[in-house]
Amino acid sequence: MKTTHPVTRAALGVAALVVIALLANWLVSLTPLGNRGADFTENKVHTLSTGTRAILTELDTPVVIRYYASRSTDYMPEELKLHMRRVDDLLKEYASISKGKLRIDNLDPEPDTDAEDSANLDGINGQRMNDQNLFFGLAISCLDKTSVIPFMDPRDETMLEYHISKAIGEVTTPTKPKIGLMTALDLQGAPAMMPGQPPTPGWVIYQQLKQSFDVVNVPMESSTIDPKEIKVLLLFHPAGITPDAEFAVDQYVLNGGTVVACLDPFSVAAQMTAPPSNPMMGQQPPPPTTSTLPTLLSAWGVSFESGQVLADPALATKLGGDRLGLAVLTLGKDSMPQKDNVITKDLGSVTLFLPGAITITGKDGVTANSLIKSSTKAGFVDSMKASQLDPSLARTLKSNGTAYDLAIHLAGTFKTAFPDGKPKPADAAKAPEDKDAAKPVYLKESAAPGNVFLIGDVDAFYDRFAYNVQNFGGQQMASPSNGNATLLLNLLDQATGSKHLIGSRSRSAIRRPFTVVQEMEADFNKTVGVKIEEFQAKQKAAQQKLSELQAQKSRGSELYLSPAQEEEIKKLRAEQVEYSKLIREQEKELRRQKDKLSAKITLLNVAAMPVLVILIGLILFINRRRATRAR
Repeated sequence: MKTTHPVTRAALGVAALVVIALLANWLVSLTPLGNRGADFTENKVHTLSTGTRAILTELDTPVVIRYYASRSTDYMPEELKLHMRRVDDLLKEYASISKGKLRIDNLDPEPDTDAEDSANLDGINGQRMNDQNLFFGLAISCLDKTSVIPFMDPRDETMLEYHISKAIGEVTTPTKPKIGLMTALDLQGAPAMMPGQPPTPGWVIYQQLKQSFDVVNVPMESSTIDPKEIKVLLLFHPAGITPDAEFAVDQYVLNGGTVVACLDPFSVAAQMTAPPSNPMMGQQPPPPTTSTLPTLLSAWGVSFESGQVLADPALATKLGGDRLGLAVLTLGKDSMPQKDNVITKDLGSVTLFLPGAITITGKDGVTANSLIKSSTKAGFVDSMKASQLDPSLARTLKSNGTAYDLAIHLAGTFKTAFPDGKPKPADAAKAPEDKDAAKPVYLKESAAPGNVFLIGDVDAFYDRFAYNVQNFGGQQMASPSNGNATLLLNLLDQATGSKHLIGSRSRSAIRRPFTVVQEMEADFNKTVGVKIEEFQAKQKAAQQKLSELQAQKSRGSELYLSPAQEEEIKKLRAEQVEYSKLIREQEKELRRQKDKLSAKITLLNVAAMPVLVILIGLILFINRRRATRAR
């Protein structure tokens, strides 16, 4: 028999190992285990949030995502290519977690193909780039409902997971989300009081709510509210709320309900929209201008200042006639502490009118997150004087250095505000007690986690303060004048989309700034910048002197430079050369530092993992040798 050479046997063995490794990787990639990994990034940017995972695991109806991406095009921006790979990985994780309930259909809409026709039917028309129509969008479908993301912009990558999960929640919900509205205001409008008079139009925000949700009016005297029936309860200026209604709200939250409460210490809208009051003619008195939840707030771990309004000179708004609205606060991004919260992330600014301050006192089991805050220069002022824009408030305002909350989110397991059960009516003492009657059972702590959103203003959503309203031929046209309506609609949209999306945040950006390099560049600019400015100032002065001499020559005078002038010019030119050398040397040093840092990172990337594998192999080898010797 012919003996195979040892080198040949070794080569065949190595080749066999390579083939086995490749086949094993390929087989593992076809299984769910192959799509799993460990995420060691700072903000877990490659891991789906717990809310998204809960939505996917609870799917009971198949969902199809048609993923339109122009992959065969000759032109594709590099940024879009990188983002496409991230979307590919994200959707694979979605499909893996759903356990077969979510299917991804990858489509390349080339011209004159069925995929292009499908994209057009889904309302995805692509984006024109370099004379080509590039598709990069999603259509999420369940049964007969479809939600579309027309284009996945790389600049909006932090919101992508939220948009996809929200779309899945929308298409798997067969009807409009139902919200309950409890209010002391007449948001719906009223018919004409007399023939020939126009009817009173409803609030624009109410009309928008009707378009997006199934709005159910909940009376201010309600004794029960079912969280299975009402997905979100909106308390919109609940002035004069009864103890029975507060108890109903309490039990609603303890059963896992979501409450959005807009309170107000002094509502201008309540005054302006109040109908004429005449008890002799059966007309009801106008609603109070102050609204709060006297019993519930303390049980939720917050307090609300309803006797005065909050003024803030740092955020005060200039109004018509150059008058300063000290308690009319324009709050921008700096007043929104949660930069990655989907409710406030895209808001430019919010304007609150005579708001009330919310103070978090804290309760076990309840987490409080601030959405909007005042500055530390805020203080309380008289409501009536603030509504009249009294200029004396600017002189008398006293601040204690506290930044007050104006909108917050409470989440967790609440405890009841009524430990003794349902409040008894005023005439309960007169009625005989039936000892044989079964006593109703009430919750004393949360049976399911609940959510409460509090906003310290109602006027912010009134037509005059939130919209630009115009009438064209009897038709009312309204456009937002600030981010007020968007704040409320974002909040309700998130709360009704899915219980798992409430309080969710946008993903952290995968693109991370090179902070070390930025600090190096900043130090360079700080060191050399002063000298550059000094040189530029001297250069400008020299140029002015030369210009003056040139002007004298143009007027006919003979231009003779004195020895001192020639010496000064030589000196300036020498300084120019010197500073140019200095700047070049500093720039070279900066490049050397960057190259050194890059070399270290490359070495770590290339060598760290092999070294780690070798060390683990040595440890395993030593342990195995010890075990063998022990035998």
